[in-house]
Amino acid sequence: MSQQVKISGRQFMILTILFTIGSAILVIPSGMAFVAKQDAWIAALVGVGAGIFLVWMYNTIVILYPRMTLAEIIETLLGKWLGKTISLLFVVTLFLGGPSAVLYDVGNFLTTQIMPETPAQSVNILFAIIVVMGAWLGIETFARSAELLFPLFILLYISLVILVAPEVKLENVEPVLEAGIGPIWPAALSFISIVFLPHIVLLMIIPAVNRTDKARKAFFSGSMFGGLMMVLIIALTILVLGPDLTARSIFPSYSLAQRISIGNFLQRIEAIMAVMWFISLYFRTTIYMYVIVLVIAQIFNLKDYRPLILPLGMILVVMSVIIYPNAPYQQKWDGTVWVSYILSVGLFLPLLLLCIHVIRKLWSRKEQNPKGKSHL
Repeated sequence: MSQQVKISGRQFMILTILFTIGSAILVIPSGMAFVAKQDAWIAALVGVGAGIFLVWMYNTIVILYPRMTLAEIIETLLGKWLGKTISLLFVVTLFLGGPSAVLYDVGNFLTTQIMPETPAQSVNILFAIIVVMGAWLGIETFARSAELLFPLFILLYISLVILVAPEVKLENVEPVLEAGIGPIWPAALSFISIVFLPHIVLLMIIPAVNRTDKARKAFFSGSMFGGLMMVLIIALTILVLGPDLTARSIFPSYSLAQRISIGNFLQRIEAIMAVMWFISLYFRTTIYMYVIVLVIAQIFNLKDYRPLILPLGMILVVMSVIIYPNAPYQQKWDGTVWVSYILSVGLFLPLLLLCIHVIRKLWSRKEQNPKGKSHL
């Protein structure tokens, strides 16, 4: 199913930045501080380095198949039936760890930090309604919405960094590498599992960008910009809250915003800062939802993906309530099961596709130039 919609490279870069930050800005500093302590910011920088390799690999696939979505590339390289099966497994994995988990984070954040007497189901239903609306209206509409809301997002982000800067304590990151480099690697893996490995879903959107060369540049710059923004947030949580408090907090970046106090006048503005997180959470969830219905439509050769959105939106609300029974289960699942899931989809699958492409090219060259042919 070819995409008739078109977005600009700038819009795709903004979507990539918002998708990169997503729910990671809320949940990832805690897990990284638990593993790497005060060296979590170093692990985040290592994760950005690994992210450069991942984005390069995804861009290589885009160069080889510029006008194909990921589902079409899988079917082209693996054959019709095996390709459709892999794409279906991709959708199931994506649905479990993607929009369901992000929607859970939305409900958990609001009901524990801002509106404790509100049922999480009510929050999830309201948020899911606007996600369904965004996916229904299509990528052109929510790409333009991202373009409009991005200046507000950047303004709030810069305000958070500037206003919390007076609370920075450099001794919170000392001693550097106290436990050696051992804890850096699992923390960096946790970072890329949430921040960069899910970027493979954006290969479903790249064909909608009006120019492929701009799409690749926007993909790279958006991923790196979003990754570095995450590094800064992780560094600030360690510098301001300290590694122990960061590791104990469920939402360290929200606790960071609660520390803002300028002259005992400008304070208690964390609810305003939460708008920044709602923007990134919304676009990450909507992109997940849009990609899922698009892949399903391409698997079953449907002319339109829109009839799938409402039933999947209803399933999404149910899954967001039952996917994590409690917070300790979520932390364990994110640190073990999710890492295995997303590595298989975000790393091993594209490597498999590239290997099959190389093998097919070598095989076709061998058939075109068979050995033993006489040149006398």
